[in-house]
Amino acid sequence: MLRAGIVGLPNVGKSTLFNAVVANAKAAAANFPFCTIEPNVGVVAVPDERLNVLAKLSASKQIVPARIEFVDIAGLVKGASQGEGLGNQFLSHIREVDAIVHVVRCFENDDIIHVAGNVDPERDIEIINLELALADLAQVERRIERTRKQARTSKDAQVELLALEKLAAALNEGKQARGVSLTPEEAESIQALNLLTGKPIIYAANVSEDDLAAGNQWVERVRGIAAAQSAQVVVVSAQVESELVELPQEERADFLQSLGVEEGGLKSLIRATYELLGLRTFLTTGPEETRAWTIKAGMLAPQAAGVIHSDFERGFIRAETVAYRDLVGAGSMSAAREKGLLRSEGKDYLVQEGDVMLFRFNV
Repeated sequence: MLRAGIVGLPNVGKSTLFNAVVANAKAAAANFPFCTIEPNVGVVAVPDERLNVLAKLSASKQIVPARIEFVDIAGLVKGASQGEGLGNQFLSHIREVDAIVHVVRCFENDDIIHVAGNVDPERDIEIINLELALADLAQVERRIERTRKQARTSKDAQVELLALEKLAAALNEGKQARGVSLTPEEAESIQALNLLTGKPIIYAANVSEDDLAAGNQWVERVRGIAAAQSAQVVVVSAQVESELVELPQEERADFLQSLGVEEGGLKSLIRATYELLGLRTFLTTGPEETRAWTIKAGMLAPQAAGVIHSDFERGFIRAETVAYRDLVGAGSMSAAREKGLLRSEGKDYLVQEGDVMLFRFNV
């Protein structure tokens, strides 16, 4: 399951946003630093309207959406890499996630204390990124000392040492590991380090309700920083998300429309995370269930089958495949087959977003 860690300075709205997007979560949200100490974890169903359509078409007994795990990690502060504010403990939690959602405060509110005294997205982002880079640098330098001895006799260690030296040079300049150019062999050699600044990042610009549609000057500053890092920005409002949770499902679309937006922060975050990590979704449907499955872009049919069960990949014969839109347009699987829309794909088939698949395999 995909894991996204929500990070940022204290009092930027992390736990409030977490509570809202994870409807069954109960993370504490209070107006003081380090309200969150242990990370709160919530599993969220990935919104996908296609599942309801297919379930109705197949008369499925149940719908099983894809899921994403959000981890609400306590607020970091300046000096976290040196242990300030329980920083070492919090940084270790970040190492365990697949992607980072960096919440940046882009709203004024005199009732919510900012740890630095005023709203300044550039400063806040710099503090977090610098602490992550310093933590990575300390780890890389320790690894260099060990690898340098091994490199005298090991070619693998020599490759790793080259990668580590490139990373150390960049991190010393306050740069991020994700921006360092490494060969495939070098990248593989340092993968186990799980570097904080090597993780894909999304900046979540947290705005007030009034600024959700148009943004504000602080959002534009965040966009500028993200563009320089080839990162993504999602404009969210923890305030709006909190209000959405209290509304019946059928009233949420109208509420968002009244604010001038089409979707809430959860959909935006999930879509951006999927794009960032290069993920795709294929679908299965039948009388028992309609289900969404998450795969990496570039997976072939046998690998996709293996996501369901390893036996499917080992004994793969073929994948009966139809595009979602073609299936819905035909009205049924049998009609799609009659129209020639249902294809028999082999081991070299590259699975596409929205493919509806039925795998044939030998036990």
